[in-house]
Amino acid sequence: MTEHTGAKYGGEPGSRGRTSIADVVVEKIAGMAARDVRGVHALGSGFARSMGSMRERMPGAGSGKSVTRGVSVEVGEVQTAIDLELVVDYGVSITDVAGAVRENVISAVERMAGREVVEVNIMVGDVKLPDEEDEEEEGEERQRLR
Repeated sequence: MTEHTGAKYGGEPGSRGRTSIADVVVEKIAGMAARDVRGVHALGSGFARSMGSMRERMPGAGSGKSVTRGVSVEVGEVQTAIDLELVVDYGVSITDVAGAVRENVISAVERMAGREVVEVNIMVGDVKLPDEEDEEEEGEERQRLR
């Protein structure tokens, strides 16, 4: 009985063909990983969040928050670079939160997408104060009052 190895038929099965990963896939992975970090209130600027919340209320625009808001990526064959815009909760150490976000995003993207993350650039665009309402919450409240 002869043993069939991948080498006889052109290499291991995992090396036969190419896998492409769309930018939006990496954006979603990075967005979810960033949101999982304690101290991250939201992703995206205040303006982007309020525009997104208006879009989400439009018929046919889909439901739920956009996971890719505040996330942009450049994805290559083996490497990727990620830019994130965060809103952090008041009172947290911004440098600690940014470090934890960077670590979580790199780990998730490398594990799930198999791409080396060469950089994660973080821009903190706002701080959520304890007595501030979110733009999304304000918009929903206005909708209920109508």
